[in-house]
Amino acid sequence: MRKAILWFRNDLRLYDNPALQAALNENDQIIPVYILDERFLQNDQWNIQRTGPFRMKFLLESLTDLKEHLEEKGATLLVRRGIPESIIPELALEFDAKAVYASKEYTHEEIQVEESIATTFPLHMYHSSSLVHPDDVPFAITEVPDIFTQFKKKVEKYAEIRPTIPTPDRVPTPQMIKDTLPTLEELGYASIQPDERSVIPFRGGAVAGDDRLDYYLWDSNLVATYKETRNGLIGGDYSTKFSPWLANGSMSPRTIYHELERYEEEVTKNKSTYWVKFELLWRDYFKFVAMRYGRRIFFPGGIQDKSMQWRNNDKVFQRWKNGETGDDFVDANMRELKATGFMSNRGRQNVASFLVHQLKTDWRKGAAWFESMLVDYDVCSNYGNWMYAAGVGNDPRDRIFNTQKQAGMYDGAGKYRSLWQ
Repeated sequence: MRKAILWFRNDLRLYDNPALQAALNENDQIIPVYILDERFLQNDQWNIQRTGPFRMKFLLESLTDLKEHLEEKGATLLVRRGIPESIIPELALEFDAKAVYASKEYTHEEIQVEESIATTFPLHMYHSSSLVHPDDVPFAITEVPDIFTQFKKKVEKYAEIRPTIPTPDRVPTPQMIKDTLPTLEELGYASIQPDERSVIPFRGGAVAGDDRLDYYLWDSNLVATYKETRNGLIGGDYSTKFSPWLANGSMSPRTIYHELERYEEEVTKNKSTYWVKFELLWRDYFKFVAMRYGRRIFFPGGIQDKSMQWRNNDKVFQRWKNGETGDDFVDANMRELKATGFMSNRGRQNVASFLVHQLKTDWRKGAAWFESMLVDYDVCSNYGNWMYAAGVGNDPRDRIFNTQKQAGMYDGAGKYRSLWQ
């Protein structure tokens, strides 16, 4: 009997999961496992907790959802805390598994883990987080364009979006003891009290992600006005809010794309429905940039290798983190982030520009704070966008925001600033 480890990473779903499909096709039994990597539970070089409470809560909810879905298919989910390079070989020996199946990641730390495991066991990797499969883009990874518009034009013209993969009817596994997921408190986090000002009550898992997709498209038709409302600041309806589910793979970008195609056929096709696809391509772009440039997306000078001079003032950085800079628009956004784990796209651009260009603070510290706090943290999008804001990424121009002008444009009546004062 052929058995294999199915190592869940940022692909916490059964629907449209290529690694799951391959593992089932090529094995008699699989052992589903998720590992809470100790390194992501610790503090980073700036002494910032890498996985903050909002994202951890969302992750645990997503794992609970995944575990329940696996149990409906006759399986269960093993959850371990530690180092994947150590735990996966141990589980493979325990269950006599001959191979490991997993979704591919694209950044340095994750690739190091993959390479370490691959020296011990056959490791089969599958692309599950991007809209466009890397094999389908019309250029080599080493030739990914440095300008998004060039990437977009080529991909839209030459690359097709692959169909989604159905949920399997059954997931055969060997007999194993069902794990109990740890709680936030058991992992050392304080319990989170919901803030009534939050845009929506984010809940992890594929079911909640599907509910959000149905609501935004079919129940409300909000997608038909997305381009007009996407720069909003208050409430759940101004943008899709798909990003948290996309970030940990509770939702597949291809699912969103094909559902949008169906919406365009059955309801309406306009600039707004296209703009959601456009945003999915932006998300893809940062993944391809990470594939091309590797560790350079984490360097001070970014992919442009610029020489940058920063002020190292911890008090200034703390005031930015706490929403105490004196700029009421920046401060409102930073307070929302600290209280809820979320911030609008318009807000993110403004607070990033302010930290880098006004406070002259290393952009990587801002990226680290977002990594800790954002419920929708995605390593490629986060560092790609921060490089962009700092002028060291995929834009030759320095994009410096006048935050008070922006406040006048997007919060003219001051409602958002009053909400978070």
